Amino acid sequence: MSNKTYEIRPNQSVELLKELHILTRDGKMNQDSRRKLKQVYHLFQFIEPLLAEVVRDRGAVTLVDHGAGKSYLGFILYDLFFKALPPGTGSRIYGIETRAELVDKSTALAVRLGFEAMSFLNVSVADSIALAQLPETIDVVTALHACDTATDDAIRFALEKRARHMVLVPCCQAEVAGVLRRNKGKSLGSALTEIYRHPLHTREFGSQITNVLRCLQLEAHGYQVTVTELVGWEHSMKNELIVAQYKDLPRKRPAERLTEVLDTFGLDSLRERFFTTV
Repeated sequence: MSNKTYEIRPNQSVELLKELHILTRDGKMNQDSRRKLKQVYHLFQFIEPLLAEVVRDRGAVTLVDHGAGKSYLGFILYDLFFKALPPGTGSRIYGIETRAELVDKSTALAVRLGFEAMSFLNVSVADSIALAQLPETIDVVTALHACDTATDDAIRFALEKRARHMVLVPCCQAEVAGVLRRNKGKSLGSALTEIYRHPLHTREFGSQITNVLRCLQLEAHGYQVTVTELVGWEHSMKNELIVAQYKDLPRKRPAERLTEVLDTFGLDSLRERFFTTV
């Protein structure tokens, strides 16, 4: 392997890396490509052990990638993990995407690469919950920058499908900030209002409190939750990574905390959203 591609792992599809613009058409890498590869490997570092755990337990693994876009993540996961699994076990990646042209392109690329256990569905995250083409249970659910409430739809999907693992990178959370903004006048007597009095702080705090509520929601369903950041994503404010693993943990305390946070910040109107029942 040339010194231009030394970071690429063995058995990776060079054609795929070219399609994803990690490699140029002549097989070289530039600085931007190295950054993309760093991001991919960092994400894979979190997801691969989860996939391997499921395979050890039941011999196969299913993964749904919500808001797949060009299915960058799904293709890399397939290339680095799924394609080495024995055929016929039922392991499969499903990409969920609302833009039909991207679904068509991903479908064609999977055929061209021989990635037979990949499917792409042109449907919203919310509508995918009841989709007949998907199994009743899914092992791993990912959502990379699914905008605004699409991340919450992905969580609801994962809970409905009794997912063992979730890997979420939330993006563009606006709903909570909107509620905070509308209720600000009612809360001026509380010093806590200073946290989000200025519009910029309202947006930033709304984003943070949304993810806090999501973590409590997952814990209230028995998941163990880890929050960290993605390396190589320093150019983006949206680099928070939430990893949830179902451990059947006690639910009462996080449910109580979830209620307390909603009450404290006047977010009662969002109670149904974060108290998803399955």
